[in-house]
Amino acid sequence: MDGNLTLHLANFSTLFVCMVLKFPQVFVLMRARATAGVSLNSLLLELLGFIVFMSYQVYYDYPPLTYLEYPILIAQDVIVLLLILHYNRHMKHSLIYAALFVGGWQLLTVQKWVIDLAMSLCTFISAGSKLAQLQCLWRSKDSGQVSALTWALATYTCLARIFTTVITTGDTQVLIRFVVMSILNMWVTVTVIYYKPHAVKQD
Repeated sequence: MDGNLTLHLANFSTLFVCMVLKFPQVFVLMRARATAGVSLNSLLLELLGFIVFMSYQVYYDYPPLTYLEYPILIAQDVIVLLLILHYNRHMKHSLIYAALFVGGWQLLTVQKWVIDLAMSLCTFISAGSKLAQLQCLWRSKDSGQVSALTWALATYTCLARIFTTVITTGDTQVLIRFVVMSILNMWVTVTVIYYKPHAVKQD
């Protein structure tokens, strides 16, 4: 009973956190009306990884509570993407991205081997997303418009999903993905905090 209660708490806390996970990033972008430090490539890879991962879970009829947050995360990523394109004056690219993602989403479940191959690459795609954000931060040495809270919340959700995956499906590919994502999310969080501009004291 205690184990079931812990599992339900992990599932619902993850779902709750994911409902607001990107809000801090959205608010930062809207307030600044700029995208300094935020990597577009990172966001696109993250969105692709989310789509592949959710499609894999649905295809194999995994318990909905183990992936219910992904439609919410995808919707929030789309909002962040539109904000980035808007503030960078590249809104015309939104239709191209929409066509590519929707078309790719449909192709994923055409054959079993396609979704299996995509899932085997999912960890690399998602890891590439985090590394792209790290590279952007290292290059600019400025995390001005990157929300540390969003990345910290993402770290929590991945750690919680390690627990729920072990208890429910035990899927090795899924487990490896969450372990890698937890480590990289923590790394990005620390880097964002490190490069946050600090006010210079005046004598």
